[in-house]
Amino acid sequence: QVLLQESGGGLVQAGGSLRLSCVVSGRIRSTSGMGWFRQASGKEREFVGGLSWSDHTTSYSDSMPGRVIISRDNAKDTMYLQMNNLKPVDTAVYYCASKIDGLGSKPEDYHYWGSGTQVTVSA
Repeated sequence: QVLLQESGGGLVQAGGSLRLSCVVSGRIRSTSGMGWFRQASGKEREFVGGLSWSDHTTSYSDSMPGRVIISRDNAKDTMYLQMNNLKPVDTAVYYCASKIDGLGSKPEDYHYWGSGTQVTVSA
């Protein structure tokens, strides 16, 4: 019903910035809450932040304190994750996800997922 596609990942030096995009298609009106997650090699998927599709309300975890901003471009059906002051520990595959009802911070709460985009931060 909802298709998600991440982009914008790549290789960046420590202290640099990246902006990830998540294009939403399909039954967009079914989307209620959106989330950004990341998964480093050998680790569990963790919540970065979320956005309410309807009212633009955002929330953030403590994974990247003060270094991320989530926003939505309604005209383009796109959600963004602006990341600043990147560190090597931020190296991970970053995913966007969608859930039908409400907001949440647990991967199991989300119904649809993109395939991820790789972010690599060098020292």
